[in-house]
Amino acid sequence: MLILQTLRPGPAHGHQIAVTIERASDDVLQVDHGSLYPALHRLLKRGWITGTWGVSTNNRRAKFYALTETGRRQLAQEATRWERMVEAVGRVMRPAEVEE
Repeated sequence: MLILQTLRPGPAHGHQIAVTIERASDDVLQVDHGSLYPALHRLLKRGWITGTWGVSTNNRRAKFYALTETGRRQLAQEATRWERMVEAVGRVMRPAEVEE
């Protein structure tokens, strides 16, 4: 879900995706590149993202990933599920009201 969200504004290469997630989370989330690229490959196979070769800002060849329409729909579904999960956990974590 985080990769899809990161690609929502536009295409990015793997390193950009990792840095964006880390910065957006104030470095609470650390992206392991050994996990990122297999995840990108799975998203490509599912048709949720596309990948095209290009040149990065430091003139290196890089694969740029972009969200597909199917990926946008998937992101919307996952975001809804995540919001429900956060609400449910919040209800469980709140102290029970004391009955008088």
